[in-house]
Amino acid sequence: MNATGLRKILKKFDKRFGYRFTDYYVKTRANHPYSQLRQVFKHVGIGAVVGAISRNLAELQDHQGSYISIYDQPALSHPDPVVDSIKAAVNRLSHSTNFLEFLGKHAFIMQEELPSPSGDQDVEQRYHFTSLLLNLVNTFLYMVNTYVIVPTADNYSLSLGAAATLCGVIIGSMAVAQVFSSVYFSAWSNRSYLKPLVFSSIVLLVGNTLYAMAYDLNSIAVLLIGRLFCGLGSARAVNRRYISDCVPLKLRMRASAGFVSASALGMACGPALACLFQTNFKIYKLTFNEDTLPGWVMALLWLVYLLWLWISFREPPLETKENLVPQEANAGLLINCTVDNGSTRPLLLNSEAKQKDENDDQELDNDDHDEDDEDSKITHRPVTSIMSAYRLLTPSVKVQLFVYFMLKYAMEILLAESSVITEHYFIWSTSRVAIFLACLGLTVLPVNIIVGNYISNIFEERFISSLLLDCRQVLLASEIIVCIGILLSFHILVPYSVPQYVGSALITFVAAEVLEGVNLSLLSRVMSSRLSRGTYNGGLLSTEAGTLARVIADGTITLSGYLGESRLLNVTLLPSLFICISSIVATCITYNSLY
Repeated sequence: MNATGLRKILKKFDKRFGYRFTDYYVKTRANHPYSQLRQVFKHVGIGAVVGAISRNLAELQDHQGSYISIYDQPALSHPDPVVDSIKAAVNRLSHSTNFLEFLGKHAFIMQEELPSPSGDQDVEQRYHFTSLLLNLVNTFLYMVNTYVIVPTADNYSLSLGAAATLCGVIIGSMAVAQVFSSVYFSAWSNRSYLKPLVFSSIVLLVGNTLYAMAYDLNSIAVLLIGRLFCGLGSARAVNRRYISDCVPLKLRMRASAGFVSASALGMACGPALACLFQTNFKIYKLTFNEDTLPGWVMALLWLVYLLWLWISFREPPLETKENLVPQEANAGLLINCTVDNGSTRPLLLNSEAKQKDENDDQELDNDDHDEDDEDSKITHRPVTSIMSAYRLLTPSVKVQLFVYFMLKYAMEILLAESSVITEHYFIWSTSRVAIFLACLGLTVLPVNIIVGNYISNIFEERFISSLLLDCRQVLLASEIIVCIGILLSFHILVPYSVPQYVGSALITFVAAEVLEGVNLSLLSRVMSSRLSRGTYNGGLLSTEAGTLARVIADGTITLSGYLGESRLLNVTLLPSLFICISSIVATCITYNSLY
C-alpha cells in the first residue's frame, strides 16, 4: 500500500515536471542509508507474505478444509507466478554482490530489472556457447590489437621520418575511428550479430595489413589509414550487446566477467607480444621487423578468427516485440503475474467481480492502471537519438561519466607516452617498455578480484555496521589516489629516476583500475532503465566517453611534442591533474545522490 501510494505521488511530480522524475528519485533514494524510502522495501515482511500466499493458495486449490493456522503445514508450498515475481523482486532489492557481479558491472553490460520467465526462456533458446566464445575472442584480439603497437609506435614514426611524439596520433587514430564505429555497430546489432562481427574482422584484417605495409611504402599516411581502419572495426558494442541479449540471466554475470577478463588479458598480452618481435628479415620485398610484425601477426590472427567465425558462429533469432514484456522498475511498485502468452492476469481471477460495487474507486484504479501501463511502456522504450539519451542523464550519471572520462584520459596519457618518456629519461629498449606495460596490464585482474571481494563484504555488512566504507567512499578515495599518482609523476627540480616513474605509474594505473570498477558499478545502478536496450544504450555512452578521452589524450601528446621531449612529461600531466581535481570536486557535489 505504501509503495502504491508513493508511486501515485511520484506520478504527479512526473506530470508537473514534464519528465521522468520518478526514475531519478527512486534510484537516488532506494539505497540511501537515511532515506525513508527504504522502509517500503522491507524484506522480512515480504517473506512472511510470500509464505502466507503460497500456503493459502495450496489450501484453496486442494480443498483440504480449514486449518487453525497457516503455519500448521510448513512444508506445504504452491508454485505461483506471482510468488516467483515477489521472490525475484526481493532478490533484486537485496543488492547482494559477489566478484562475478562486480566484474559484470565493470563490463557495464546493462540488464533489465526483472526479466519475465518467458523472456528468459527465449534467451535460453538463443544461447550458443561457441558463439559466446567467439564473441569473447573478438574482445581479446581487439585489445591485443590496440596495445601491441604501443612499445614500438615512436620508433615506427621515426623510421618513416616523423617525430617520435607522432606516436600519440598513431595510437589515437584508432580511438578516433572507434567514436564513429561504436554507433553504427550498436545500431547494426539490432538486426544481426554475425554480419557486424564478420565486417569487423575484415576491416581489422585490412587495417593491420596497411599498417605493416606502410614501412616498405615509406608512408605515414598509409600507416594512419591502417590504424583508422582498425578503429572502424571495433565491435565492442556488439560484444556487450550479445552478452546482454543472448546469454541467459543465470550465466550473464559469468559471461560479463569473461568479457572483462578477456579485455584485461588482451591488454597485457599486447605489449608482451611486442617483446617477441625483435627480429629483422625480408620476404619478397616485404620487411618483417619489430615495427611491422605487430601488423602482420594481427592480420594473420584476424584471418584465422574470420574463418572460425564463419564456420562456427550461430546467428540467434531476432527478438520479437511479443517477447518484450515491460517490467516495473524496482519491482516493489507494481508486480504482475506473467503467463505463457506474455499477457498479465490478477492473482485471483474473481477479484474483479467482487469489486464491481466500488464503482468510483474501481474507475480510478482502472485509469491509474491504464496510466501505469502507458508509463511502463514509455519507461522501458529504448531511446532513439543521442539527445534523448542525454536528457535521461541525471546529474549523478553525468558526473560518473566525467569520472570515467578522467580515468581513461589519465591511463591513456600514461600508456601512450611511455615509450617516448622512458627512452628520453632512461634510454629503455623496446623490450623493456613492452615488459613494463605488460606488467601494468597484469595488475588488472588481481585488482578487480580484491576490489570485487571488498565490495561484496561492504554489501554483506552494510546493515550491521555504519562504519564500513561504501562504494562512494572507495570512488572518492580512488580519485584522490589517482591525483596523488599524477602529482608524483611530475619532473620537478630533482633528477627524474626509474623508481619515481615506475612507482607513480603503478599508483596511477592501479588506482584508475579500482576507480573504473567502482565507477561503472555505481553507473549501472543510477542510470535509467531505458538505456538498457536499443542503439543508444548505457554501454555505448560509456564507450564513447572513454574513447573520446583517449582521442583527446593522444592529441595532447602529439601537440605537446612540438615543445620538445624534455617538456613532454609535465605538459601532458597538467591537463590530467586539472581534470582529476575537477572530477573530485564534481563527485563531492553529487556525493549524496550516488546511490
